[in-house]
Amino acid sequence: MVLTTRSSRLIGALVMSTLSAGVAAQGKTLTADDYARAERFVGYNTTPLVDHAVHGVTWLDNDHFWYRDHDARGDRYLRFDTATGKTEAAFDQARLAKALGKLLDKPVDANKLGLTNFGVMADGRLDVNLRGKHYLCELRATTVCTAGKDDNAEGVGSEPGVLSPDKRSEAFVRDWNLWVRDVATGKETELTLDGVENFGYATDNAGWKHSNKAILVWSPDSKHIATFQQDQRKTGDMVLVGTNVGHPKVEKWKYPLVGDKDVTMIERVIVGVDSHKVLRLKMPPDQHRSTLCDDVSCGRDGGWDDVQWAPDARTLAFVSSSRDHKQAWFRVADAATGEVRTVFDESVPTYYESGDGKVNWQYLPGSNEVVWFSERNNWGNLYLYDLGTGKLKHAITTGEGNVTEVLRLDPKTRTLWFRGVGRQQGVDPYYQQFYKVSLDGGEPTLLAPEPADHTITLSPDGRLFADAYSTPTTPSITVLRSADDGHVVNSIAKADIARLSATGWQPPEPFTVRARDGKTTLYGLMFKPTHFDPSKKYPIVDYVYPGPQTGSVGTRSFNPARVDHQALAELGFIVVAIDGMGTPGRSKAFHDAYFGNIGDNTLPDQVAALKELGRQHAWIDLDRVGIWGHSGGGNATADAMFRYPDFFKVGIAESGNHDNRNYEDDWAEKWQGLLVTDKDGKSNYDDQANQSHAADLKGHLLLAHGTMDDNVPPYETLLVVDALIKANKDFDLLLIPNAHHAYGAAANYMMRKRWDYFVRNLAGDTPPREYTMKPPKD
Repeated sequence: MVLTTRSSRLIGALVMSTLSAGVAAQGKTLTADDYARAERFVGYNTTPLVDHAVHGVTWLDNDHFWYRDHDARGDRYLRFDTATGKTEAAFDQARLAKALGKLLDKPVDANKLGLTNFGVMADGRLDVNLRGKHYLCELRATTVCTAGKDDNAEGVGSEPGVLSPDKRSEAFVRDWNLWVRDVATGKETELTLDGVENFGYATDNAGWKHSNKAILVWSPDSKHIATFQQDQRKTGDMVLVGTNVGHPKVEKWKYPLVGDKDVTMIERVIVGVDSHKVLRLKMPPDQHRSTLCDDVSCGRDGGWDDVQWAPDARTLAFVSSSRDHKQAWFRVADAATGEVRTVFDESVPTYYESGDGKVNWQYLPGSNEVVWFSERNNWGNLYLYDLGTGKLKHAITTGEGNVTEVLRLDPKTRTLWFRGVGRQQGVDPYYQQFYKVSLDGGEPTLLAPEPADHTITLSPDGRLFADAYSTPTTPSITVLRSADDGHVVNSIAKADIARLSATGWQPPEPFTVRARDGKTTLYGLMFKPTHFDPSKKYPIVDYVYPGPQTGSVGTRSFNPARVDHQALAELGFIVVAIDGMGTPGRSKAFHDAYFGNIGDNTLPDQVAALKELGRQHAWIDLDRVGIWGHSGGGNATADAMFRYPDFFKVGIAESGNHDNRNYEDDWAEKWQGLLVTDKDGKSNYDDQANQSHAADLKGHLLLAHGTMDDNVPPYETLLVVDALIKANKDFDLLLIPNAHHAYGAAANYMMRKRWDYFVRNLAGDTPPREYTMKPPKD
């Protein structure tokens, strides 16, 4: 039989199709037991198996702190006496559990209280934070708990407050006005009267973040409050519609977008607590920007870190930022007259930041000085300015490496204590270490010398500090040290991972590779199956978060479960996380790598790194590369599937901000710049929009989003969906009704779907049908 060329090609295609089908058919069928073994390495199963891991302490006074100690028996809340080195119970856990159980009308296990924090009120009551909710508990003769105030509490009398320095009052927002509540009596007083809808006092609304918290700074004498009247009257709305039977529930709030002519502005004020007078600072309205991140309500405690009172409360220092974050002005206001003086300013080509994790500038009116943070020499260093003239006096720290967080400054001894990275040769440049330095300059003194990541908690008087240090592969050791020379005063705890190791758990493997330029060193973590066989070929999954405000790897402290990386690896994958260029922690040039081009998403670095790993390890199969991420990582994942369609075969893009013109204004305007549109209608934001590249999709893509996501609105994903449909592309979509950004109760369902998608489409295996994740019950 003679075959024509056309028939030969047809038969050849049929043979190849059959072979491909045969390869897929040869894949394994995973069982529920396989998934259960992987689930053993999810955080809710691994974290409880780490004993005596004390990552931080809470100081009660200069000589005592409390911490949570955990082991197989449960949790114990301990009070440590620094003078004696002895511990005792911080409170009667059994009585507290009984009181909470009575209030909640359900049993509460004294050994599994699950407190995330507690504090002592001025009247002796405990302010207990239990799974995100506050309770006030009287632990004297009769133990009684009452419901406290939560950040998003609704209803008159339930508004969350900001406690005054003397702990006698708390300030809160009600009906767009500022109020104070007497802690002892509960008496409430309205301080402002002219707050109206969308022009209220101390309101917390960045667009992507909106809560009932009050954003303000009390004066040291508890007599005045620095805050603002936030003008959102011209700001555009965001609208989300719930899913329910009957008329849908509509959520609507102010959400400024990139390029909007009118964005949220703040008018700075000082409010007298006794006089009820509002002093409006004599300056134009300011941008709702931070020198650290996005909105003014920034920082580790969600407060207003760019504002500092003088110790005598006569003046108020603050920093204003331009809309594009390229300029910052250091200003001082007279608290009696409202007069404002600009002391100095700094302008940069890209964006100004005052630290990495904390606003680092310090106001020193006593010596007529200002400590200022700048990356002017390509590294984050501290500089001393003259408060009167605004002139630079000298550099406090110099050279390579970054000051990340100024934790204390003593004006009397002219000594400053700070966390820093990259300052010690031969130490991982992401490890946070702890130093002190003189304001008059000189070499900083290293107070926490171990080559590890150090979490520092200083005593109120600054004499001592708790130091919890660890690495991604070694669990934490927590000690009490002298802030003078760093010597160890007492041991606090040493983490024990024996129970964790007994499950077969293994730590991730740190690695280094080269960036896109072939020169710059990148750092990452690799996760292998516990049953790893080097003679096999494994598909590789890249977990990505492109920054620019953070990276893929996350903390360098010990963590028994980083997302679900080890669990996913257990299903037959190599999983990696790599901090590409454009993420923080390194030099300014490194961080600026793709400024103005956020569609880059570190992807050239991810591809270069993965290819290098493939060359180094024969057991990595670069023909089967997957990628996934959430939020910014969701953006990067879809971007990777569109821009590198022949390299990335499977992607899962969760809650992605796929076009930053549809995201809250001050995030993208910081990293991409202000929106500029040409006469022909083209703009500097066109290329970053994922829907513009959707037609290039070749592989398997799963898009996921919560329909009530008030951080990244679901319309971001629908823009990509629309483009994929118009391009006639196959893809998968999961919309989670009524879920917010992190999916809430559906998060474990999403995790299982993620496993299924990679197992089926990247490994060529068959997942068990509808495996049920089994997190422990409260």
